Amino acid sequence: MDFDLFSSNSSMEKPKKLHAALLSSPGMGHLIPIMELGKCLVADHGFEVTIFVVPSQASRAEAEIIDSAMTPKLLDIVELPAPDLTAAGLGPNASMVERLAVMMREARSAFRSALKAMEAPPDVLIVDLFGTEHLCMGDELRIPKYVYVPSNAWFLALLLHSPVLDKEVKGEYVDQTELLKIPGCKPVRPEDVVDPMLDRSNQQYHEYLRIAGEIAMGDGILLNVWEDLQAETLAALRNEEFLGRAVNGPVYTVGPLIRPVRPAGLGKELLEWLDKQPRESVLLVSFGSGGTMSAEQLAELAWGLELSRQRFIWILRKPIVESLDGSFFDVGKGGGDDELSSFLPDEFAVRTRDVGLIIPLWGPQLDILSHPSVGGFLSHCGWNSTLESIVNGVPMIAWPLYAEQRQNATLLAEEIGVVIRPKELPSKKIVGREEIEKLARMIIAKKEGHQMRARVKELKSTAEKAVTKGGTSYESLRRMKEDCKMRIHQINKAH
Repeated sequence: MDFDLFSSNSSMEKPKKLHAALLSSPGMGHLIPIMELGKCLVADHGFEVTIFVVPSQASRAEAEIIDSAMTPKLLDIVELPAPDLTAAGLGPNASMVERLAVMMREARSAFRSALKAMEAPPDVLIVDLFGTEHLCMGDELRIPKYVYVPSNAWFLALLLHSPVLDKEVKGEYVDQTELLKIPGCKPVRPEDVVDPMLDRSNQQYHEYLRIAGEIAMGDGILLNVWEDLQAETLAALRNEEFLGRAVNGPVYTVGPLIRPVRPAGLGKELLEWLDKQPRESVLLVSFGSGGTMSAEQLAELAWGLELSRQRFIWILRKPIVESLDGSFFDVGKGGGDDELSSFLPDEFAVRTRDVGLIIPLWGPQLDILSHPSVGGFLSHCGWNSTLESIVNGVPMIAWPLYAEQRQNATLLAEEIGVVIRPKELPSKKIVGREEIEKLARMIIAKKEGHQMRARVKELKSTAEKAVTKGGTSYESLRRMKEDCKMRIHQINKAH
């Protein structure tokens, strides 16, 4: 049933557009999917959208993303004041998940004030995974509220089932000898669990469990996948006998939502270099907005690329020893060309200048992936990067580092069939130059790589169909809009 919301009693008036308030947690990996969801709601589904951003230590890359969303001006963006973390007593060694959870908690009063300051209250609230503590504001405003999970269905299944695992499993998950079973889904290997599940005594584990419990407070979940990608797992999330009760509402597949390719995104020098290379011959090496590695691993990677004799573009950041998510909050900062080259083998840039290109710190990953010369992607398997690779028909070498990336890599290798990966997890052990050489050759020049490229191109086709008018993701968002109207009607009736 279609409940049109009229701005006046006159039947001649146009229906009032639904106004959605979207809340993004800090970090590029969270900001991009929220921005793209907002643009899609405006352009394809006739919403008005205001995005509220909780800033991190503002980086050049993050500022660029916000600026690009403002031109053309499809939606409004409100940057909330940066949360004061000193009052929260957050230690210098706090994990990424704990830091994000605290930042979002500290932003609650600023978000509440910003909502009240709006000319008219929004009609619907959509928060991301770290914003579940803000769902109560939907109740305060008497509006429908949803959680946007910009990841895949298997990640969501593990998250929703984790409170049950918490009761059933004794000791650390990583020490278990048996697979972790999820109703109706592929089980999870203990070594593939998400970062917050690595240490059950750590605060980030308790934050993770809290989020898992709070998701059901929403009126539904939006997920950045499409139906054909994970049909079986999606069925389990919608089945009361499996995970349906933990979801407590519809699951709307809305993906793949990724940034658009920019007409002049590559820049003259990079475009000229790529145009000279044979079709599908270049390996892109990039670890997303937050990934880093040790100096020893960086050197092995350099040697592996050189020995493989494959063409490559490497978006290079300086190594950070402390943690593998070392640049999550300050992507695009620090380390000039000279400093970066000091971490590479002597004369590496000279010896590889005919086949390789090094881009310091931050590069236009999506624009590079969209170029026909690119044939492989050595990636950390963050979900944004994964979708960008699939949508451009590029197979991957999986190099998971942190968050849910180990689980993503297993999904992409064993179920979806679009990645090859090292024998050992890069987060556990240094991957040697010989193995890197072999993987680079395999993805670009060998039969396995060609077969995988054909498979990813099939997926690219299903992804394109899903987001076009009449496709599964387009229809899913259209249904979500109708459900919103129905909920608003019911709420208004009750009050």
